[in-house]
Amino acid sequence: MNLPVLILLPLLTAVVILLMRNATQVKWAALAGAAAQFVLAFALLFAFRSERAAGNEAQMLFELQYNWFPAWHISFHLGVDGISVAMILLTSFVVIAGVLVSWNVEKMTKEFYFLLILLSLGAYGFFMSLDLFILFFFLEIAVIPKYLLIGIWGSGKKEYAANKLALMLMGGSALVLVGLLGAYFGSPTKTFDLMTLSQLNIPVSVQHICFPLLFVGFGVFTALFPFHTWVPDGHSSAPTAGSMFLAGISMKLGGYGCLRVATYIMPDGAKEYANIIIVLSAIAILYGAFATMMQKDLKYINAYSSVSHCGFVLLGIGMLTKTAMTGAVMQMVSHGLMTALFFAVIGMIYERTHTRQVNEMGGLLKVMPFITTVLFIVGLCSLGLPGLSGFVAEMTVFMGSWQNTDAFHRIATIAACMSIVVTAVYILRAIGQTAMGPLKAGYENLTDATWNEKAAAIILIAGIVAIGVAPFWLNDLVSPATEIIMKKLAAVTAGM
Repeated sequence: MNLPVLILLPLLTAVVILLMRNATQVKWAALAGAAAQFVLAFALLFAFRSERAAGNEAQMLFELQYNWFPAWHISFHLGVDGISVAMILLTSFVVIAGVLVSWNVEKMTKEFYFLLILLSLGAYGFFMSLDLFILFFFLEIAVIPKYLLIGIWGSGKKEYAANKLALMLMGGSALVLVGLLGAYFGSPTKTFDLMTLSQLNIPVSVQHICFPLLFVGFGVFTALFPFHTWVPDGHSSAPTAGSMFLAGISMKLGGYGCLRVATYIMPDGAKEYANIIIVLSAIAILYGAFATMMQKDLKYINAYSSVSHCGFVLLGIGMLTKTAMTGAVMQMVSHGLMTALFFAVIGMIYERTHTRQVNEMGGLLKVMPFITTVLFIVGLCSLGLPGLSGFVAEMTVFMGSWQNTDAFHRIATIAACMSIVVTAVYILRAIGQTAMGPLKAGYENLTDATWNEKAAAIILIAGIVAIGVAPFWLNDLVSPATEIIMKKLAAVTAGM
């Protein structure tokens, strides 16, 4: 499998879009490019599984490395393991769904789709990079388009939201950069290569300084408390596809960075700060759940619930057990699919009712059966109904967390579990007020989902059900990679 193709394809699609003048051609070109990414992501999955089945036990598969700046030991180094493949697969689902949901965008159509495809390019490059300098480069590519998408195509206080998001994420990026430079200069052989750094014993004093910089920097992207405040404003003001990308992909960049970079290359730092991570994650889970109960706007409901759900990702990482870390990755994939679908269906409802206020809607099931059925499905996934991906991911995190037998970890696990009840309250209340009851006056002639909206919803639901009904394929994909991280942590414990 030639990994650079997954980077070149979005780049080529973006260039083709810029060269087109007709809006309809732009949409079909974007859809064709997104569909090609979707196919390539599945081809990568099957190729990866075939290599493993054939006995290839290399940590990273399909590696490719070119020296870029030899003097600084910077190289264009790509490779994937099970975690990377899962994240790439998630990205392809969200990209094609985002393109389909945005079919009716008329304002600056060419520029809109160009920025969406550019986001996917940054995400693919980030998840495949094995050189920290290149990884940071792709992280920034995935940040810049968000500002423009919100500032130009957003709604409400879009300028404020765009500026806040940009400043918060740039602040997180600055911390990441300082942490990466610390790892570079603090390592015995100065290098940015992730695989080389993972084999080196970075001094414990360096890890204790650089780990919190890296974890907090990446944590800003994934709504680490108390650096989560950009999430509600950014999501609520972004266009539908922008919200899908923000929650479905961009927030996963942070979780991936916390696990792949901070925890993997600095296990001593992870051990040192694990309890702080657990406390902040538990606060985020409970705070996000209770804050969601107070919201009346559907987008704010999904935004605050994302703070809570992403807390499970960080909790799983902080628990430092294989099962919990595997659950963290599964939660990233599950939440990416779920929240992208949630924002998509909110956008469908808003486009027809011109409101996102729950108390201004009612009885929509009568006139929009498909859209409201999708709303029910994604709501039930969010509250953890068995058979859907949310249940599998959160239960895996809980089980892994419970493997720590001391009182501190058990109390944190119980506190996180309590959020499930709160989630059920706000989800069922919001869905009930929106879909059930008498139909509000003026909503009699509302139309149901169009072909493109149905296609987007079906694609994301397929992913949610595939994980919920048969989770073992994802668990088997991710577990070997988390096992390697656990061996690093075990080596630290053995050396203490």
